[in-house]
Amino acid sequence: MVNIDEAIIARLESHGEKFEILVDPDLAADFKNPDKENIAIEYVLAVEDIFKDAKKGNTSSDEAMEKVFNKTDVLEVATEIINKGHIQLTAQQKRNMQEEKRLMVINKIARKSINPQTGLPHPTTRIENAMEETKVKIDPFKPVDEQVQVVLKAIKIKIPIRFEHVKVAVRLPGSVAGNVFSTISKYGKILNEEWQQDGSWIAMVEIPGGIQEEFNLKMNEISGGDGETKVIK
Repeated sequence: MVNIDEAIIARLESHGEKFEILVDPDLAADFKNPDKENIAIEYVLAVEDIFKDAKKGNTSSDEAMEKVFNKTDVLEVATEIINKGHIQLTAQQKRNMQEEKRLMVINKIARKSINPQTGLPHPTTRIENAMEETKVKIDPFKPVDEQVQVVLKAIKIKIPIRFEHVKVAVRLPGSVAGNVFSTISKYGKILNEEWQQDGSWIAMVEIPGGIQEEFNLKMNEISGGDGETKVIK
């Protein structure tokens, strides 16, 4: 559990009732973040109690919890308080969370988008500059996928950009092709494949437009420089 002296209050008010819990500030922020890996609620709490007033040590009644949450299990109620309530984060914590989420949004847009005028990916710096110019805001608590769409709509007025998949023809030596399927699946999907008479393997692979160079480099690495990739227009 968390050191109680370092804990902060997470609070939820509903139906005329107030509920508070003592939580680790960093773990609570990660727990609330939909893009973070799951954290067990037990590790977030300083004490496994639901309070009416945490500073005074007054605990909430089962009746109040049943009224608002339809349950009295402490861990289940604590989960709802964190997810639906307010966490007293420091200004620095909020800045750190916002910056982390901003970078996640930028990277996702860069990996999935292209410049439709050239068919090539946008550098992350270009996307970042467009975001700064349009002053689009990032919410540290909203999912990345949700904010990607908001940002994409905003920066379209500054740079030509759209999400698009591209088809890449791949040829690999037979000696490595048998082990490459799991690697390719991390980038996209194999549309069709065929073994050639010389033992080589060819395939048509569909990948997000923004990772063309990364994909080409990976295929080159796997094949020891003997593979080929070509974007099919």
